[in-house]
Amino acid sequence: MQLTTFTKGLDTVSEWTGRIFMWLIIPLTIVVVYEVISTKLFNVPHIWAPEITAYLYGPYFMLVAAYTLLYKAHVSIDIIYNKFSPRVRGTLDCITYLIFFFPFCIIILQQGWIYTATSWAMHETSGSAELPIVPQIKMVIPITFALLLIQGLSNLIKGFTQAITGREI
Repeated sequence: MQLTTFTKGLDTVSEWTGRIFMWLIIPLTIVVVYEVISTKLFNVPHIWAPEITAYLYGPYFMLVAAYTLLYKAHVSIDIIYNKFSPRVRGTLDCITYLIFFFPFCIIILQQGWIYTATSWAMHETSGSAELPIVPQIKMVIPITFALLLIQGLSNLIKGFTQAITGREI
């Protein structure tokens, strides 16, 4: 029972970060629509619009990754995977998380932190519009992979439980 409570707590982190950051789609849509209307109807493009679009889409796409993992919405080969018994699926989940998922996330978290720290240290600004928000945007990388590690831990525990008991939690 305590394991279920622990995994639900980890899942709650992914659930709420996904619910919060999915709202980035609204300002992203507003900027894109504004720029399209401005460019196509009035022939007045803005130098900042492509950068702001990227600075909104990147965090939107990345910060909901753990939420997507929680709901198993990432690309997978379900045709083969679903033919296995629950115990085999749990075992496969454990193996793939331990061999591929965790090492990848840990490496990207570490390198993302270095990349972000360098950006903060040099007070990096954007290329064309000279926006001073680049370090904050780059901070999304380590945050994303920390969130993915949290959800991955929950999924690994669920995988071990499924491999042992043959039931999903």
